[in-house]
Amino acid sequence: MASEAAGLARRARRRVRVVHPAAAHTRSAEDWWWDRLAPSGSGYHLLQSDSMLLVLPGPGPARLRAQRRAARQARRLRSPGSRAVEAKPSSAPTPLQEPDPGWGDRVPLEILLQIFGLLVAADGPIPFLGRAARVCRRWNEAASQPALWHTLTLSPPLVGRPAKTGAKAEKKLLSSLEWLMPNRFSQLQRLTLIHWKSQVHLVLKLVSESCPRLTFLKLSDCHGVTLDALIMIAKACPQLHSLDIQHSMLPIEALQKGCPQLQVLRLLNLTWLPKPSGRAMTPGPGFPSLEELCLASSTCSFVSNEVLGRLLHGSPHLRLLDLRGCARITPAGLHDLPCQGQCFLGGRGAGGMQGSLPTQSSYPLVSPPELEQLYLGLYDMSDRLTLAKEGSPLLTQKWCHSLRELDLSGQGFSEKDLEQALAAFSGTLGCSQLALCSLNLRGTRVTPGTVSSVISSCPGLLYLNLESCRCLPRGLKQAYRCPEEVQWCLEQLLTSLPSPS
Repeated sequence: MASEAAGLARRARRRVRVVHPAAAHTRSAEDWWWDRLAPSGSGYHLLQSDSMLLVLPGPGPARLRAQRRAARQARRLRSPGSRAVEAKPSSAPTPLQEPDPGWGDRVPLEILLQIFGLLVAADGPIPFLGRAARVCRRWNEAASQPALWHTLTLSPPLVGRPAKTGAKAEKKLLSSLEWLMPNRFSQLQRLTLIHWKSQVHLVLKLVSESCPRLTFLKLSDCHGVTLDALIMIAKACPQLHSLDIQHSMLPIEALQKGCPQLQVLRLLNLTWLPKPSGRAMTPGPGFPSLEELCLASSTCSFVSNEVLGRLLHGSPHLRLLDLRGCARITPAGLHDLPCQGQCFLGGRGAGGMQGSLPTQSSYPLVSPPELEQLYLGLYDMSDRLTLAKEGSPLLTQKWCHSLRELDLSGQGFSEKDLEQALAAFSGTLGCSQLALCSLNLRGTRVTPGTVSSVISSCPGLLYLNLESCRCLPRGLKQAYRCPEEVQWCLEQLLTSLPSPS
């Protein structure tokens, strides 16, 4: 009997070692990762997918399942039918763990600024920065940096809803801007306002009071834009050099007085006021620093030679002129503009249309910038009988040495007129190298001989559009978008031309 009792005691001790309660508290690899990535009390949980491990806010289902599993194991160990012997609880108190503020507060501010900068560059500062500022104190500090608020686009919500609802949305956004402007927009440089119907004047007033570094302003489909508001912006923002106004009505000559230092002026689909207010027609001061002017229109444009002259009579430094859709502009009106039209290269003896310098010049002449991009394309014009049939040589003879891009698509110039115009690029003017790299002749009456001549004379030609050119052979009426395609077009034209007798 004594030997049997001793055997039962040994087997009981063996059972206790095998099913020791401490084994239930052994930390698994999953628990270790949990404590490492989402500590207890941090408000985060782990979620494992096929290819990544996510840390998400709030209690996680994986953690709850682990807790329920541990509770079931503990109940089994305490059940009356279990033969396991429970160990005595430890008398040492469990230390309280302080709540972890989360990984967001541990990321350096410089790293956060770089991450936020990438997101702002892709989608803009609103609404991302406003939401990121609510995450934690470190994120709020990063989102408050004025360096992230350089470029901004403001459009009232609920666009297209009834007028009353839209007005309420504008007022609500305006109340937010009253705090954002002085606290976030001190470094704002580029601002775009879209679809503002009634509060645009108040927005521009806030901008003039809080954004002294503004350099670019775009107003698209904004109602109530007044000259006083633009003058107010120009006085408060001395660095403003670009103004883009679309689908608006504006007295342009009055704008010259208020914003004389503009360098870029884009007036797309502008409703032109042909005469200034008052009885006398006094010309404005012009834009002496203007380099780019865009008057492109998708509808009938009332911009004429007289209007263009009053607008550019004081702009000798123009580099880009976009008049697409302006069918009332003629080559004679463009020829009279003050933009530079002669090619003087010091020491090279390059001649212009009205004379040339000696071959050996002892001093260089520095000329102001000249016109490089000219767009006169007419698209979807129903009445082509009113278009000018001649005069294109006046354009190329004046700017052939400086033009990099020329668009004559849809113009009604005759075959002979276009031949004389493009002959200016033959290199006979003495310029060292022609700059033409893009030529759009879509829908014109250009002939194969004229096209082959201009390709041969302009080795830097990268783009050539010959779509819908009725005088060209079939198979060649297309757009060529690289030097290899342009040279292929030249080879095909040379083989199709009749041999000289």
